[in-house]
Parts: sequence; C-alpha cells; structure tokens
Amino acid sequence: MESNRRPGGRSARVRDAVRQATLAELAEHGYAGLTVENVAERSGVHKTTVYRRWGGVDGLISDALDLAGQEPWPVPDTGDIRGDLRGIVQLVRGGFADPGLGPVSSAFVAAAMQSPEAARALHAFFAARHEQSADVVRRAVARGELPAGVDAAEVIRVAVAPVYYRLFVAHEPVSERDADRAADAALAAARAGVLGGTAEG
Repeated sequence: MESNRRPGGRSARVRDAVRQATLAELAEHGYAGLTVENVAERSGVHKTTVYRRWGGVDGLISDALDLAGQEPWPVPDTGDIRGDLRGIVQLVRGGFADPGLGPVSSAFVAAAMQSPEAARALHAFFAARHEQSADVVRRAVARGELPAGVDAAEVIRVAVAPVYYRLFVAHEPVSERDADRAADAALAAARAGVLGGTAEG
C-alpha cells in the first residue's frame, strides 16, 4: 500500500471502492473465488492499479481486515459483567449467522488458514476487537465483580473461542444457548482466578 498519499481525496475513494468490491466478492464467491480481476471490474479501478497498490488477493484481504479493525465495535454496557459477556458472544454468533456478514467473516477465516499475510491481518483484527471488548471486563473489575488481576483480553478470548471451535473445527451450529453458556463459562473462570486473577474469597 502506498503510504505517501493523503488520507482523503481520490486515494481514499479508490481504497474504499476496492475494499467494498473485495467484501462483495468474498460474500458471493468466498476466498477461493476472490480474484484481482473481479475486484477491479466491480470497483471500477483499473486492474494494474489494484496490483500495484495491493499486490494481489492476499493484499486485498489484509487491507479489508485492517479497515474493518478500525471500525467501532458495539461493545455492550448492560451494567453487569454477565450481561456484557453474553452480549459480546451473541454479537460474534450473530455476525456469522447474518446472511450478508457471515460469508465474509467465514472467508476471512478461510483466508487466514491458507495465507500467512491474511493470518497476520486476522490476528491484528482480533487483537483490536479483543482490546475494545476488554472494556467490559475492566468495568467489571472497577465495580468489584471480578478480581483485580484478571487478564481482560483473555476473558474475551475464552468467551468467544467456543463459537469459532463449533463453526470452524467441529462444523456445528451455534445456538443462543451455546453462546450464553460460553460466556458464562468464561465468567466462572475469571471469577475463580483461572484467567490471571486471584480466586475470590
């Protein structure tokens, strides 16, 4: 990606057009069907420009993930850590179940399994999401609901991990009850001091 351009103007419009085209192509054809040619045609950006700025399919995936990681994440604030954790896991579950978002999210995971560049981008995306979501844990610590030494980001990772296991390893559906149970298990582990904190007395 060229770094000497202004963040606004034509460069930003081109990046947004290519990103939207990348997401649309992923939704329709998945990672295996993503091509620079189709992204160029859909975005109206010349193929040589796409190759020059993004390098290829992996660059398109990485840039789309980079931009997605900068977008605000609707972190719940129910006033209760149980409700907040359940809300986060339901957001993840709902994202994969959404007819529009689900195929794109699944394509990102598939890309990361086959491309080191996409894997690095997905890791950065998740790190940003976990850090944003960790606010619910930090608020819970401030309210005295969780031990002070708890690893906030680890609580989030443990809460959402069963969703990804069911979807991408076991290839099982994830129900609302499954999501709530994953959140509750992470909360129990945090309260017990398993996730970096000290056991409650």
